[in-house]
Amino acid sequence: MRNDWFAKELEKYSKLAGYKKPEKHSNVIKLDSNENYAVSDEFLKKMINEAKENMDVREYPLGGTERLVQDISKYIGIPKEMIGVGNGSDQIIDLFLSNFTSKDTKILTSDPTFGFFEERCKLYSIPTIKIPFDKNMTLNLEKFLSNSKKASILYLDTPNNPTGFRFEKRDLERLIREFKGLVIMDEAYVEFSDYSIVEMTKKTNNLIVLRTLSKSFGLAGLRVGYFVANERIIDTFTRVIQYPYPLNTLAIEVGIMALRQSKYFADVANLVKKERSRIITNLQQMKIFEVFDSKANFVLFAAGGSSQRIYKALIEQGISIKNLGKVGPHEGCLRVTVGSQDMNSKFLTAIRDLLN
Repeated sequence: MRNDWFAKELEKYSKLAGYKKPEKHSNVIKLDSNENYAVSDEFLKKMINEAKENMDVREYPLGGTERLVQDISKYIGIPKEMIGVGNGSDQIIDLFLSNFTSKDTKILTSDPTFGFFEERCKLYSIPTIKIPFDKNMTLNLEKFLSNSKKASILYLDTPNNPTGFRFEKRDLERLIREFKGLVIMDEAYVEFSDYSIVEMTKKTNNLIVLRTLSKSFGLAGLRVGYFVANERIIDTFTRVIQYPYPLNTLAIEVGIMALRQSKYFADVANLVKKERSRIITNLQQMKIFEVFDSKANFVLFAAGGSSQRIYKALIEQGISIKNLGKVGPHEGCLRVTVGSQDMNSKFLTAIRDLLN
């Protein structure tokens, strides 16, 4: 029958797990999705209310993304011709994978890497070469270099989710320079780190750097992503591949206002870094967890056979963190988002109470 092809395709896709979103819990301190609760809710609401005055939702946002791109350009110091936008960096990833790959395209990446990216590779039947993390939750540069000729695309989320790992700048720059195919560097958490490689896009024609306003700007619900690449990539993506209106009017206006107040968000990112150090130090002092360094707004720690008990006990105390299970060679891994000072203190107190 003519519909057999569709039934077969549907059957194939139905067997995929898809990207697993966090469990929804009521009345909990939400530290499971790397959202930025260190950003003031009142500050954002005031900004959103002001943004509403500049918009008319009856109209398509003609010229809106261009205005947003101009402010992104000022924020990162890159020409506007080298910047594209998307409905979250997820959508940008999806469009590149769906349009520039095939079953013959091999992607070199880490194991684990950003979950959405992994699931999209499965959806499009893209084979991956995965370099695993070692016992210290670090990656071996030489393993990437030795496998680089086997792949057409290199994808790294840097800092990595869920480990928080990041190569030293000179090592990452070397990897980018020596890789001959398309290089996609996902810098979603870069404002919580200590460097960016976005300047390399000015001299590297095969480099794409993904960024977002979801993390350091606390705008996860508005889905504002962007990327930086050479002008030819940006022109083709924006003119041909991207949707005519990838962002809604409110997201555009709030994004512009947020970028114009970037000093506030930079101060918040610095606070998150200090709080991240406090969480790492306190967890290490408990001498029961293996705690890993992080360059993002979360901390990964291994609790072994106690992980499920700790996860459930925290839920009962009104705190939700991410239960990841095995990550790299480590069993029972948990990941906690760095929230506000008060949220972090409640998490640490709850952990101490559980251990006592």
